[in-house]
Amino acid sequence: MDARFLGIPELVEVPSLAVVVDVMRAFTVAAWAFAQGAERIVLAESLDEALVLKARHPDWVALKDGPPAPGFDAVNSPGLLRSIDLGGRTVVQKTTAGTVGALAVKEASLVLCAGFVVAEATARLLRTRECDSVTFVVTGEDGHADEDLACAQYIARRATEAGADAAEYLRRAGGSRAATELAEGVRQGVHPDDVALCLELDRFPFAMVATLEDSLMVLRPYAVP
Repeated sequence: MDARFLGIPELVEVPSLAVVVDVMRAFTVAAWAFAQGAERIVLAESLDEALVLKARHPDWVALKDGPPAPGFDAVNSPGLLRSIDLGGRTVVQKTTAGTVGALAVKEASLVLCAGFVVAEATARLLRTRECDSVTFVVTGEDGHADEDLACAQYIARRATEAGADAAEYLRRAGGSRAATELAEGVRQGVHPDDVALCLELDRFPFAMVATLEDSLMVLRPYAVP
């Protein structure tokens, strides 16, 4: 498998298959949302779009990065989200990097969103598709976020080596700038367990597939045989 690792600014052409990685915290949060019963996640282009969608659909759950804000129901924290019952709900998510990365490759034939919590399911889906070429979108820090790059490299390796050891990749992610900022409270809208939750390998058995539905980019869990 030919794997390319690109930051969002480096996406000059539409890839055929993209794996969009945001470990801390967008796609860890997305996985937790599905575990809490969410039916689907709409990836919003902007905060304004998220608020418009929420206004049109008051029963939807809108969440964003940073501190709580008027119009939003939750923040982009797995530690905070895990206590919310989302049974059958639609979630609208807008984050700084993860949702931006997914929307940047929305025209790809297959878009997967991933973090360590769904690494094996994502790698297994890549194996079942027998993909020749995969573009991994490293969303954080314009492609330089080591937690996202480490996760992307691990999934790429695991797609070809089912027994690949995750220890070094998790160590890199745990020592990343994002992990440090979350642990030290530099970022807002954070739970003390967020870093640990983002580093839980294979916590969930599903992959996450994003597709265009009526002009919206919609993320859903995908059970991999």
